[in-house]
Amino acid sequence: MKAALMTGLVGGIMGLLISFALNYFFVSIPETAFANALGNGISGLMSGFMGGFIGLIMYQKKVSQKDN
Repeated sequence: MKAALMTGLVGGIMGLLISFALNYFFVSIPETAFANALGNGISGLMSGFMGGFIGLIMYQKKVSQKDN
């Protein structure tokens, strides 16, 4: 349980950083509410995927080190 919480926390922080970077550097200031929602949706999708992926990789790395 502790390992899952730690990898989830690290994955969440990575997701936050990716979402921040996407919104700050790549998504321009939206002119409409739809463009704003679309930009937030895309950055949320990408940051959620990357956060989960990084968390999974960290978990697999810890499990493989524990087996050795």
